[in-house]
Amino acid sequence: MNISPLAVVHPEAKIGQNTTVDPFVVIEKDVVIGDNCRIYSHATILDGARIGNNCQVFPGAVIAGIPQDLKFKGEITTAEIGDNTILRECVTVNRGTASKGKTVVGNNCLIMAYSHIAHDCLLKDNIIIGNASQIAGEVEIDDFAIVSGGSLVHQFSRISKHVMVQGGSRIGKDIPPYTLIGRDPIVYCGINIVGLRRRGFTNSQVFLIQDIYRTLYTRGLNNTEALKAIETEYEPSEERDLILNFIKSSQRGIVRGSIDE
Repeated sequence: MNISPLAVVHPEAKIGQNTTVDPFVVIEKDVVIGDNCRIYSHATILDGARIGNNCQVFPGAVIAGIPQDLKFKGEITTAEIGDNTILRECVTVNRGTASKGKTVVGNNCLIMAYSHIAHDCLLKDNIIIGNASQIAGEVEIDDFAIVSGGSLVHQFSRISKHVMVQGGSRIGKDIPPYTLIGRDPIVYCGINIVGLRRRGFTNSQVFLIQDIYRTLYTRGLNNTEALKAIETEYEPSEERDLILNFIKSSQRGIVRGSIDE
């Protein structure tokens, strides 16, 4: 460990090997930080923080602040950060409430400056949250999703895998997998072809996903009819099943199709 004498670190905090704590950092008692991390000056790590290995916490970030939820009654909860995750300047990640008990940001995530991750959110792996985006309570974001800067995500919304959200979006509906979402108000704008290509999806996988979304959004079917058509017209596959299961399980409803279609 390399802990500056100008940092305020509770003696019972658990800090891993080769972790650097810069001057003017505050680390409270019930904190666990893994190996090979860097905690930059003026970061604040509060009770309930659990930070993995190879993480970076930049100046002004506050991890495990109490929830901004009037239902919170002081219960013991956590804010958990996975391995290889970067939390840039002034990011805030609040603890969970009695609802789920924890807020989770997964492995290999980049949470850019001034973003907020509220209580009981679940962010999985390889996610990028753009500058100044605000993620409200109990939001779920799945692997490889990108939420571009200045976006607002309503509580309880879900964003599925491999989604790309345009900057400045206001998200109040669930966002199904593989999609490109934008405009104001937000609509389906196609599939996230660039992201899928970067992650090794084949032509046949991309064409299948495109065709499924044509059935959902451009054939003039209501959701029930579209889901039935997708289920009967396409062979089971990982892509088909992920889309079907996500839409079927949506409580808020999914984002609508473009009016241009």
